Amino acid sequence: PSGVLHGDPFQVLIKTILSHRTRDETTDIAASRLFERFPGPRELKNAPLDEVEALVRPTGFYSVKAARIIEVARIIDEDLGGVVPRTKEGLMRLPGVGPKTANCVRVFAYGDDAIPVDTHVHRIANRLGWVHTTSPEATESALEAVLPRHLWVPINELLVTFGKQVCRPVRPRCGSCLLADTCPHGLAYSHVREEGIVKRSFENQ
Repeated sequence: PSGVLHGDPFQVLIKTILSHRTRDETTDIAASRLFERFPGPRELKNAPLDEVEALVRPTGFYSVKAARIIEVARIIDEDLGGVVPRTKEGLMRLPGVGPKTANCVRVFAYGDDAIPVDTHVHRIANRLGWVHTTSPEATESALEAVLPRHLWVPINELLVTFGKQVCRPVRPRCGSCLLADTCPHGLAYSHVREEGIVKRSFENQ
């Protein structure tokens, strides 16, 4: 999620769960409203389900997300002494927490070195030929092997921004991409574009 490093671990965790399949801007608004009413695990675990549903409704799948974050809050408060786990393994024991969510908490809450791999990071790393993987989990491991450790944290925000603005899932803007001459996808685009120009030129003669 968008935000500053070393944020409150509980709020980073809940915000990341809410961000699943949701735009960052929408998540930011819903999370802000939620934390104004229920800022910590003890407050959230005791929150009325219908009120939490109303607060997180804009993020989509609000019934599932509301029940899930209440349960996460209960586990953290009652079973973990109010402390959000710092390790990937510990975080992934919580309901609704996968590798990407766990790594977001490690990076944005604790400032640890990790690579949160979402659809943008997975897609772009494969398009650029950095990795050749079929799942985000495999992409995470492959990127850890090829990227210097000091780039693990910034690579997520860099590729997410790049994926939204240029290297989009559908109709990527290869024509305006500075990496087009080194990217297999961009080179294929240039080849097709050049063939089209030559063909049109020939037909107009």
